[in-house]
Amino acid sequence: MTFNPIIIEGGRQQIGLELGKLARAIMPAYLDQSSTWAALRPWRGHAFLDALGEAAKAALPHIWLELEGLAEGLRMPLEDVLLWNCRGDLLRKSSDGCTSLAWRGADGARWMAHNEDGDPYLRGRCRIVDVRPEGAPGYVGFYYPGSLPGHTFAGNRAGLAQTINNVRARQRQAGVPRMLLARAVLDCTDLDQALDLLRDLPRAGGFHHMLGSARDRRLFSVEASPTQCAIQEISKGYAHANHLLHPGSPPQVITDSSAARQRRAEQLMDGWSGSAGGGDLVTALLDASGELPILRTDPQDPDEENTLATALFELRDGRLSLRVYDRGPEAVLKLDIRGGDQAGP
Repeated sequence: MTFNPIIIEGGRQQIGLELGKLARAIMPAYLDQSSTWAALRPWRGHAFLDALGEAAKAALPHIWLELEGLAEGLRMPLEDVLLWNCRGDLLRKSSDGCTSLAWRGADGARWMAHNEDGDPYLRGRCRIVDVRPEGAPGYVGFYYPGSLPGHTFAGNRAGLAQTINNVRARQRQAGVPRMLLARAVLDCTDLDQALDLLRDLPRAGGFHHMLGSARDRRLFSVEASPTQCAIQEISKGYAHANHLLHPGSPPQVITDSSAARQRRAEQLMDGWSGSAGGGDLVTALLDASGELPILRTDPQDPDEENTLATALFELRDGRLSLRVYDRGPEAVLKLDIRGGDQAGP
């Protein structure tokens, strides 16, 4: 995989079109080997999928235009692209995993780090995109072929950072598909706007959102599931794998890997001192100890997921920076997403 960002700009439909073109060559082979796609195909033509599409168009018309452009660029039916982008709303099992960490440094810096775990077939086949839509801040993030960016890790030019973890809620309901909702967060200019969006829109599926801002000292853990949006401010350090942790969580599936990664991440963070920083978060996410480690490289992983990239965001004095790692301690990408000025988005 090359981690050099691909710049994509223009109107919403044009951005979707270019994202689709970027993935067009790989998409047929990717879907052919995907057990998730095989499980999704019976949902073609289902009234519930139509309801998810209608909810998305009504609540997020700009994001829907991106989805239409994505279908055009992929040269796939819009219904199939919607189906693929609703996989976590329809299925309890999909090859999207991840571990996220957050930490407040002693010097006022905030750190957010994330392992993006996905289909092992995609190792070396995903991209970093620098998306610059008209009328929105624009963002830099990880792009899965055929999926709107936002449901992985990304930071926008207003200074907002988001990492996403898959959760496997047993309930489903008509509402906005979770991947489109995560994409919409990247158009927000501050934390309160992002929290309102997640809280107020009807949610079809479940995600964990880790949220921070270069212009706001707060960090948040948000578990946005079909039946509730649980928001918790992070006081010092926090770890989250692929299951709901907040009190009153709805019924869910907790895999052995998710439970093991959660325990190990908390164990590692418990040993940190007040001087811990970004390097400690990266080291934790590269931890390969145990039968079901945080760093996932086993082709026979029980959740069918491997670590595709590790991201570290630093939020300090109005500046948002991103470093990306490829299963090793040396960053393969370093960039500033937002400079240190404080004068608005």
